Amino acid sequence: MKQLSDSLLIQSYHKAIELNLSKEFIDQIKREIQKRSIQHLIDDYIFQVG
Repeated sequence: MKQLSDSLLIQSYHKAIELNLSKEFIDQIKREIQKRSIQHLIDDYIFQVG
């Protein structure tokens, strides 16, 4: 996950939720988002996608 851009990481997070992937996988993505301090991009992505 370290090689993913911030944008791709956020997209992956939303897609994992949409596809109802495992909680463990979603939590792993969430931890990386928190580690990068980019939580604000989650809401920004939702706003852009609509």
